[in-house]
Amino acid sequence: MKDLSWKTLTSEYLYKDTWFTVKKEKCETQEGKIIYPYYVYEFPTWVTAVALTAEGKVILERQYRHALGQTNYEIPGGCVDDTDATLQDAIARELLEETGYTFQHYEYLGKTSSNPSTHDNWMHMYLATGGTLTAGQQLDHNEEIEIYLFTIDEIKKLLSENQIVQSMHVTALFYALEKMGELKY
Repeated sequence: MKDLSWKTLTSEYLYKDTWFTVKKEKCETQEGKIIYPYYVYEFPTWVTAVALTAEGKVILERQYRHALGQTNYEIPGGCVDDTDATLQDAIARELLEETGYTFQHYEYLGKTSSNPSTHDNWMHMYLATGGTLTAGQQLDHNEEIEIYLFTIDEIKKLLSENQIVQSMHVTALFYALEKMGELKY
């Protein structure tokens, strides 16, 4: 197979913040073509989970997303913190903070990229099962999250009606449904 990778000739940070960094790069293709400017957006590593209660209900969050100006259903998740020893620790923390649930079992489903042409990070996906409500929500100052419980069939209906619009969450739901034997081809 042909090597299609680019070589980075220069890289300059244009903006750096905790949750968002932009850099402008000058790149060269294997055939010598110069690509400039090329913008790369750096984000922290993300984790998310399709979370099922002990009764088999899927936990969805409903929250406002300002960039779209919409309130939508999503699955729980967030950024990996420096204090998280592992990715599983990160999703366990996020689940407890956002939903108040703790889980008996975690299964890693893989990773996905929101936009590999410009974003440099991964979102790691889990299936969390055996959830029990053990605490109240511990939300960040900018979060207002409502919790809803759905059956698997209701989740499939939401997906078929395009009621879950966060593409990485749709991907995680697909992999979880596949893992649970809930998809028919």
